[in-house]
Amino acid sequence: MLIIGIAGGTGSGKTTVARSVIEKLGSPQVTFISQDNYYRDHSHLDFSERESINYDHPLAFDNELLLEHLKQLKLQQTVDAPTYDFANHARSAKTMRLLPTPIVIIEGLHVLSDEHLRDILDIKVFVDTDPDVRILRRVLRDIQERGRTIQSVYDQYLTTVKPMHEAFIEPSKKYADIIIPEGGHNEVGIQLLTIMTEKYVHSSSETPHPIQG
Repeated sequence: MLIIGIAGGTGSGKTTVARSVIEKLGSPQVTFISQDNYYRDHSHLDFSERESINYDHPLAFDNELLLEHLKQLKLQQTVDAPTYDFANHARSAKTMRLLPTPIVIIEGLHVLSDEHLRDILDIKVFVDTDPDVRILRRVLRDIQERGRTIQSVYDQYLTTVKPMHEAFIEPSKKYADIIIPEGGHNEVGIQLLTIMTEKYVHSSSETPHPIQG
């Protein structure tokens, strides 16, 4: 199994890159995981308390559970992954069935920030996009898809998003094997990642197994 990690700042185009690669490879052989679904469960807290949590810090994610699920997939085990309700800042009661496929692509803010996650990745990718473009994408997404107000997006960006990007996400770029500028608009970068993935899988399938005596 080949595990690809795609990191980058908010609105950088991580998901677009992942979806583009999956489309080129063929979805039946790829399992897609969003780190966003692995936010820690704070459903026991009041809404106002959940609202005040710093969701852009690496510790906001349940990476222990994510890592365990990746290990299970590598062992060819099916996994029921959590899903997250962004409007209510809480883990949803619904789960998502993940199947062990030849290729697993995981994308998220802090996929490269966590040493233990990095260790399980075969290919590490960082999507590098201009900050102005990223914040505009973030505003549109949070308002249209997550029910936020423009004021709440503005406040969150200044208090947590920007500081956490500078402290954790941008420094994690040094661990990347591939850096893709401008995300989903970089067709050459996406094609390069696709070719590398196909070559990796092909070479692994041709590796002879040791003779048991």
